Amino acid sequence: MFTDPNPTQAVRYGEIVESDFVPPWWAKNRHLQTIFPRFLQKRAKLNYRKEKLQLPDGDFVNLIWAGDIKSSNGLITLFHGLEGSIRSHYTNDMAANLVRQGYAVVLMHFRGCGGEANLKPRAYHSGETEDAWYFLNWLEKQFPETRKAAIGFSLGANMLLKLLSEQPKQKILQAAMAISVPFQLDVCSTNINQGFSRIYQGYLLKSMINNLLLKMRSIDYKNLLKVNETQIKQFKSFREFDQHITAPLHGYEDAADYYKKCSSANFLQNISTPTLVVHAKDDPFMHETIVPNANELSPSVGLEVSEKGGHVGFLQGTPWRPKIWMHQRANRFLNAFFDEFNTTNKATNQ
Repeated sequence: MFTDPNPTQAVRYGEIVESDFVPPWWAKNRHLQTIFPRFLQKRAKLNYRKEKLQLPDGDFVNLIWAGDIKSSNGLITLFHGLEGSIRSHYTNDMAANLVRQGYAVVLMHFRGCGGEANLKPRAYHSGETEDAWYFLNWLEKQFPETRKAAIGFSLGANMLLKLLSEQPKQKILQAAMAISVPFQLDVCSTNINQGFSRIYQGYLLKSMINNLLLKMRSIDYKNLLKVNETQIKQFKSFREFDQHITAPLHGYEDAADYYKKCSSANFLQNISTPTLVVHAKDDPFMHETIVPNANELSPSVGLEVSEKGGHVGFLQGTPWRPKIWMHQRANRFLNAFFDEFNTTNKATNQ
């Protein structure tokens, strides 16, 4: 039974508590919190290597490795957000932070992400857990003695929570962390199509469309989709893309069916892995009404909510020396788990 050695940093499982994140005076705006780390903050240095993991259906995903597993305190798996990659500020900088903490890190790119188109018509989405589950089992076979945890960001966080719910008896991951979760996909798709948030939608949607059109040059989609390239180029919202692309490619009736069956708010009660969820009410990708109630959490899920923080932002420090509070929170959460495990191992081996 896990016990946090420092109760002031302990996760209060089964509860919703106020996060200790406080934005600095200069970064209280939710858009600044979201944009500054992406476009204005210098990326942390990260040395990594790539590996291609073949999937059972003949497709592949690209893995990114950083740190030395043999000498590490543990292995942390990262799952990126929509159209993300190791080049995304939140994955690159979190990986660099974790390596400095003595961990090894592996990021699994979703199909078609990371700059290389995948081979099958299907891609990835907020509820696609099959590839991640295959990857985690493969990882366990490679490093059975290494303690493991996972961190998911945005879409990757939603996917991770759904996976943990589907696999309540899994023993591969000893802990998990989910950041900026789109708990209710339907509400999120509506919210990001309004006001300034449409800028984020347009930026991501353009990438989604371009990647799909690139794949259509080598894969025949005529019997899979009811829209052509000209119509796809005219999509203006995530909902349109999900209605005409995501849903039919992945076995859903329509966008509403996809949103209903893949929203992580529906899965939180079934999670048995110790999981920390961190969320900001002012996330511009979402609406604060999506935050679950305490009775929707399992006794293994702790939810920390802040008033400010933006989307995968949580920026602190000064404008000339900014820092990401989420790194500190991840370190506290993971170190508590791994320190106890390593201490127990040493005592056992003596």
